[in-house]
Amino acid sequence: MHGEESKKDVILNAQQVGLDIKGAEFLDLGPETEFFTEDQSFDLVEPGDVQSERFIEDIKSVIQDYNPSRILIDPITQLKYIETDQYQYRKRLLSLMRYLRDRDTTIVGTLTTRSEYGEEWPEDAESLSDGLVNLSHGTHGRRLEVRKHRGLGHEDGTHGLEIRDQGLEVYPRVVPEKSESPFEPDLLPSGHEPLDSLLGGGISEQSVTFISGPSGIGKTTTGTQFLQGVASREQTALGFLFEESVEQFTYRAENLGTPVKDLVDRGLLELRNIEPLARSSEEFGQIVLSAVEEHDPEIVLIDGIAGYKMSIQGDEQRLVRRLHALTRSLKQRGISVLITDEIHQVTGVTSPTSSGASYLADNVIFLSYIETDGKMERAIGVLKKRLGGFDNRFHQFTIEEERGLQVQGPFDEAPNISRGVYQK
Repeated sequence: MHGEESKKDVILNAQQVGLDIKGAEFLDLGPETEFFTEDQSFDLVEPGDVQSERFIEDIKSVIQDYNPSRILIDPITQLKYIETDQYQYRKRLLSLMRYLRDRDTTIVGTLTTRSEYGEEWPEDAESLSDGLVNLSHGTHGRRLEVRKHRGLGHEDGTHGLEIRDQGLEVYPRVVPEKSESPFEPDLLPSGHEPLDSLLGGGISEQSVTFISGPSGIGKTTTGTQFLQGVASREQTALGFLFEESVEQFTYRAENLGTPVKDLVDRGLLELRNIEPLARSSEEFGQIVLSAVEEHDPEIVLIDGIAGYKMSIQGDEQRLVRRLHALTRSLKQRGISVLITDEIHQVTGVTSPTSSGASYLADNVIFLSYIETDGKMERAIGVLKKRLGGFDNRFHQFTIEEERGLQVQGPFDEAPNISRGVYQK
């Protein structure tokens, strides 16, 4: 049953998102064009009474003729306009629902709320319905929230919603499950001896590691070293790239001596490019979990957090909550997580991570530029490691063609190095 769009428009709109509803029966509750072009008048009775009886007879006739298992009334408030007052509308609506329930017919109705986020539902919808699903479209994109699902329950909160060529796509937000498996992590080495020495042998399994630093310092290269180290042990690694394409990542890594193509061909490395403006954080979370189920990786790299932040429209609190849920879910599956995080300060250590996300990190590897003798040098240090010891000194490092990351000796006797200055 439809009142605001014609049958032709409803079918056409459905086809555009891959839905074929040509076999459905339609009952148009909207006014005919003659209502506008001709002078309508009634004698002895109220016009509303005439329309009400005509509509109800039409609805009853269609139901009896086709005995449908499901009815869509779009919008359900169309029935309000043929009744004389709110009391009659509510009475009519309740009567219709009982009539259809007695015939084991499912009723789906649409209505428009007065608020963008649907906080103001009409009282009739709240009290008469068994379920309420709120759709909104605001600064965070399309959202879906189940407000009510009588007798069955539902998952609280809002979830990602997209309408694409294939139709409606719903992406539930990631909710960590309780894990009953024992926590007995081993060290996960990068395969790069100087870097592993700096980390006290490597990072812990089932941990979250932030690789932080300014733009261009070598965060992705450092993260790639861990992917290569895992793959070299015939274990699987996953990389999700927010800031560059798979082709660009592969080209750059190959030039630095990482055999990405070979690892991909052997099924030891899976790389996926994520367009942050086209994906909600919920959709990204489901993409990650689906890939994890498919490939059973030892480690997952999220490169970089700035792109992930774009997918949730720059909301830093939501960023931390979504990252917390996703990383916790991965850890409970026994997976180690690497996250590259851009710090705006070029030199020195002002904050271990951006967006107040440092509490999520079990380990923090910090990269920075250091001013020494009028030149800019690269420095790498470990600011945090929850399990096990590590070298707490900053070390000099370079990134060289065909050799990649090269960690060198520490900056000895350097009291001001955390402020970005090294004086020999």
